[in-house]
Amino acid sequence: MKQPKNLEIPETDVIANVLSKRKYRLKYWNVMKNAIIVMLIATAIIVLITMLLMPVLRIYGKSMTPTFQSGDIVLSFRYADCSRGDTIAFYYNNKVLVKRIIAMSGDVVEIDDDGIVYVNDQALDEPYASNREKGDCDIQFPYTVPNEHYFVLGDCRNNSTDSRSSEIGCIDTERVLGKIVFRIFPLNQFGIPE
Repeated sequence: MKQPKNLEIPETDVIANVLSKRKYRLKYWNVMKNAIIVMLIATAIIVLITMLLMPVLRIYGKSMTPTFQSGDIVLSFRYADCSRGDTIAFYYNNKVLVKRIIAMSGDVVEIDDDGIVYVNDQALDEPYASNREKGDCDIQFPYTVPNEHYFVLGDCRNNSTDSRSSEIGCIDTERVLGKIVFRIFPLNQFGIPE
């Protein structure tokens, strides 16, 4: 009976095999490192864009019902041109509030006892408004909106502290964070708000 020959792998093949495995590991880790760097850069760019150009906000409270509910997440655009009827976010006492622009600089606002809003002697058609009433109002009407300011109201008039109160007053355009342009959440209302 023949003895089986000891199959020995030449030492040079072993070294080549080890070097080949190291080479593939290095390539793998280089690809992973580059992918992580690209993801971090992309994330940083997205964060900068959302902070500087398009802040994402969460709605708190019921002052904008039925347009927005508490918990809605919206996207605002910082440099959008704002006009009457637009919904804006603005800073007030270290908070961000969301209200609707009713009147612009130089407009004359009047609110009657039934909650009908007049701008420059024209009654506004406000299908978005609920619970119309004059509300907690401590300013004198007719009221002229100062230069570079907005007169804002919440859509739920009996549950909103807004420009009807001297506490908030008209909003200086410098305090505007952005115009609400898109609803992100809830998903069944995803899209441009009405």
